[in-house]
Amino acid sequence: MDRHGRRVGHPLFTAPGPARLADLHRAMVIGRRFNQQAGTLARRGSLAVYPSSTGQEAAQVGGVLALSEQDWLFPSYRDSVALITRGVDPAQTLTLFRGDWHAGYDPRRHRCAPQCTPLATNASQAVGLTYAARREGRDVAALALMGDGATSGGDAREAYDFAAVWNAPVVFLVQNDHWATSVSPHRPAAPALDPGASGYGVKGYHVDGNDAAAVYAVVSRALAEARSGGGPAIVEAVTCRLDPHTGSGAYRDGAEVAYWTERDPLLRTEALLRAEGALGNDGEADRALAAFGADAERVAALVRERMAGEDGAARSTATAGPSTPPTERVRVVSPRPRVRSAGSPGTAPRPPVRGHPPRSLSTAELRREPRL
Repeated sequence: MDRHGRRVGHPLFTAPGPARLADLHRAMVIGRRFNQQAGTLARRGSLAVYPSSTGQEAAQVGGVLALSEQDWLFPSYRDSVALITRGVDPAQTLTLFRGDWHAGYDPRRHRCAPQCTPLATNASQAVGLTYAARREGRDVAALALMGDGATSGGDAREAYDFAAVWNAPVVFLVQNDHWATSVSPHRPAAPALDPGASGYGVKGYHVDGNDAAAVYAVVSRALAEARSGGGPAIVEAVTCRLDPHTGSGAYRDGAEVAYWTERDPLLRTEALLRAEGALGNDGEADRALAAFGADAERVAALVRERMAGEDGAARSTATAGPSTPPTERVRVVSPRPRVRSAGSPGTAPRPPVRGHPPRSLSTAELRREPRL
C-alpha cells in the first residue's frame, strides 16, 4: 500500500486477504500499546530497560504472521512485539529486561529462541537449527530478526555464508531504521543489504517496512522459496523507530520524525481496511477497531498487574531478609583457593571436588518453575 493506505499491486507478490489484513492490524495495535506500557514500566523502575520498537510494528508483525506453526523465530532484544505476536505471554516476554536468569518463556513450546542481546548471534543459531532439521527430514524454516546495525558484525556475515553453503531454509529480516544506536545513516558501519546479496549466494528483497501487507507478502514468498530448496534470503525492511534507542535521548530531527509519522503503519492499514470494507460498513468497522483497542488495553493491564505482583513479591522478600546466614553466603560465593597440581615441590595434592557438577535444567523442571 502507498503512504495513504491505498492498495498497490505487484506482479511477484500476493497481497493478504481481508481476514489476514485485519489480523495484521490487530497485532500492530496490540504491539503499539505493549511498547507504550513497557516503556512506562522501564521509566518507573519495574524494568531495567526496555528497547522499544514503536514505529517498527509492521516489520515484526508482518514477518511473524508469515511463519507456519512448525517454523522457528529467532528474535533480538528489540523484538518483543514479534514474540507476543507469536503467542508468547506478554509478561514473560519482559523477563529479559528484569535481569532474570531465564528467558521467561519455553522456547520449544512457542518455537521462539530466547531473545539475543549480542548483535546477530541469533542469525547463526537460526541457520544451525534449520540445517539440523533438514538433515532429520523435518519441514522447518526460520526467521531471524536483526537491526541494520547488526549487519556490520561478523556474526551476520558468517550466517549468510553458512546459510548459502548449506542451502538452509532461513530468512534474515533486517529492520533498517536508518540509525545504528545514534549513528546517522550518513556514517554507516556497513550497508544493511549489500548491493547484490548474491555475493553471499543469498537472494535479496527490499520492502517498505511500514507496510505490514507488503512485509507479510515478501516474507511469505521468501519462506516458501527457502522451504522448497530455493535457498535463504535477506529481506531488508526500511522503517523508522520513533522512540529512542533505549530510555531517553532523541537524535532524530523534527523533519525526519514528521516524515515517518505520516507513514505510520497503523494509520495506513486502518485506511486500507476502511476503504476496502474489510471490516464491514462504517459502523461495523468502528466496532471492530474499538475491539482491537480493547484487546490492546487488556494486554497492557495484564502486564501492569503481573509486574506489580512481582515487584511486591520482591519487596516482601527483601523486607523479610536473607534466609542464608552471612557466613554461609560468603562461603558459597567465594572462589576456591588456587592449589598447585600434585607433585609440585612443597605443595599438597589438589583436594577432590566435592558435590555434583553443574547441570542444565530439564524442560520438565523448567515447567515446574513457578515463574514460568
